[in-house]
Amino acid sequence: MASFPGDGSATEEPLQLSLLQGFPAGRPQSPGGPALAHLLPVARVLIESSLPHLDRPFDYSVPASLDDAAQPGVRVKVKFNGQELSGFILDRLAESDAGHTLVPLHKVVSAVQVLTPELAELAGKVAARYAGTLSDVLRVAIPPRVAKLEKELAAEGTLSAGPPAAAAEAAAGEREPAGGRVPATAVPWARYVNGAAFLQHLGAGESPRAVLSALQGFGPAGWPALIAEAVAAVRASGRGAVVVVPDYRDLDRVEEALAALLPREDIARLTADDGPTPRYRSYLRILAGTAGVAVGTRSAAYAPVHNLGLAVCWDDGDDLHIEQRSPYAHTREVLLLRAEQEGAACLMAAHTRSTELQRLVDAGWARAVEADRPEVRRTVPRVLNTADSFEQERDPLARIARLPGAAWRAAKEGLERGPVLVQVARSGYAPSLVCDSCREPARCTACSGPLAVAGAAGSSAVPQCRWCSAPAPAWRCSHCSSPRLRRSATGVLRTAEELGRAFPGKPVITSSGDHVKATVPDTKALVVATVGAEPVAAGGYAAALLLDGDSLLRRENLRAGEDAVRRWFNAAALVKPAREGGLVVITADDTAGVGALLRWDAGGYARRELSLRQELHLPPAVRIASVTGGRTAVGHFTEAIEKQLARQDISLRTAGPAPLLLSDARPGQRESGEDVRTLLFIPYARAAEATRVMRAVKAAAAARRSDDPVQLRLDGVDVL
Repeated sequence: MASFPGDGSATEEPLQLSLLQGFPAGRPQSPGGPALAHLLPVARVLIESSLPHLDRPFDYSVPASLDDAAQPGVRVKVKFNGQELSGFILDRLAESDAGHTLVPLHKVVSAVQVLTPELAELAGKVAARYAGTLSDVLRVAIPPRVAKLEKELAAEGTLSAGPPAAAAEAAAGEREPAGGRVPATAVPWARYVNGAAFLQHLGAGESPRAVLSALQGFGPAGWPALIAEAVAAVRASGRGAVVVVPDYRDLDRVEEALAALLPREDIARLTADDGPTPRYRSYLRILAGTAGVAVGTRSAAYAPVHNLGLAVCWDDGDDLHIEQRSPYAHTREVLLLRAEQEGAACLMAAHTRSTELQRLVDAGWARAVEADRPEVRRTVPRVLNTADSFEQERDPLARIARLPGAAWRAAKEGLERGPVLVQVARSGYAPSLVCDSCREPARCTACSGPLAVAGAAGSSAVPQCRWCSAPAPAWRCSHCSSPRLRRSATGVLRTAEELGRAFPGKPVITSSGDHVKATVPDTKALVVATVGAEPVAAGGYAAALLLDGDSLLRRENLRAGEDAVRRWFNAAALVKPAREGGLVVITADDTAGVGALLRWDAGGYARRELSLRQELHLPPAVRIASVTGGRTAVGHFTEAIEKQLARQDISLRTAGPAPLLLSDARPGQRESGEDVRTLLFIPYARAAEATRVMRAVKAAAAARRSDDPVQLRLDGVDVL
């Protein structure tokens, strides 16, 4: 993997498993078999399999009939252990280095070289960093084939089956560099210290690395415009760009901003939400070099953009950037690896700053781009906390009221000037219940799932389990035997209902769950949204009420405070500046996170949080690996890792094994002590060796099949 500050690592060598070393690959031809290709008769194939012990290339002979089509990067079918499996050709060789007869390739599925050498190298580095398999990474990186689309493009003459790099170079030579409409120093970037210099370096063909703390989330100076101008600058230098955002709402906004500066045909949109055909069409356009900018969600990080000049990630703290399948790679790390590999510029932007990015800034790997204090005061809204001493004296009930007096006044006055945003922590009507006496969570007696009231039926509604839907009409607390229940938090629907009564005649718009709105009109309305689902008002909100702040902060997670601050800043950035009457009211105890919002100092909070993590030797000051599974299997797995690391004089701090709690388990997962988790804390200086050993132990365990399988996950943000 690429070398980052403190890693103490260089490029990862290909995995060589001891149980597979010396495995015969074979001779390129056999008597009585099909005639083989005259030149380079051996194809090195990566089989599509998630089995760790098959995570290596296998050699096959190339029949003469497939010589022209069987080029590196194409999809093929091969015979393996009596089965027909899919795979990719990685390389063509003159001979194999073993002594038995090679099996011939069965079929070339498509002559399109979808796997470029750069992508294969990047996928290998991602697999090495996360102790996963190359096949799992490529499953995310390369869209599924759409045969009908390939035939249509081939008939039109727009599909090139030749070497991707050559096709891209030819396309680039026929096209003028895009982005000529953008000045060398765009106005929005000039508002930030180091912003103009960053843009100028991009336009000059250089590769600066920046961590941007954006101030606004709407309007012509919002973060989509900043990203678009950076991309236009790098396109003006003749290089390509990759932009990755968390979800489709951000994707639509960035695509619109890019289209205002670049030709539409130069932009390719990559997201699974659009369906397989549009996604594959965009991938082929990028592969052929007819599009120089790839913008999309997670998988867009691997887009085969030719001559990459800039890698951009928006809001890296959003958990949507984490791939939900093995090896659970994070978009931020993929883009950092890619920027290092291809010598490209890197832009990590958000309204806040994650502790991972603060670590890069502290190490000098990236430069902070943020506004000075006068510009901050001109741009951001005024922030008021109902828990401070002044507000407590004016409103003694503010601490226990769901809508304190200051919040009610802010909403009332804001509705006279435009829309008002109300951020709540949970969706639904009343999502969860607790014991009225001891405040312990109410659990189902059948499956131990959380109890909830499904709708707005009032106190007479029968609670039911959110996992198995079993009703609980005669529930009693297992701790204090009380039969009384109360709502632990009020959901977005109930909040909307209460606000509708508090402000009669004002429309109420909700955005949550399966009904998330991207935008709302600039009308005098209350917009009630769950965290992360806040719509954008084109002219900005007149005011915002950030409710349930203490609920966000009380989550049992190492990153609860960091995540709450990120969500508060994202909502507050949608509000008009203070000079236009913009006001944000937050209802939470006076903590460091609330103070960061009051001062609008996301960088200061990130520095403080990282300092605490470094003192406690917690991520991201160190890397972390979690091993989850049956107690016996986890014990054997961690013991094997420790033995292998001891031979390299590496000692890791461990925690566990500990039984999985209900809060850690997914619905239906057992909590009886059969499933346990062990945590391994890895210093960055020894991360390369440690992850290499973990990957090899995982492959060896899968090959033996002596224990139940375990889940090995590196840098999971939800395990602490």
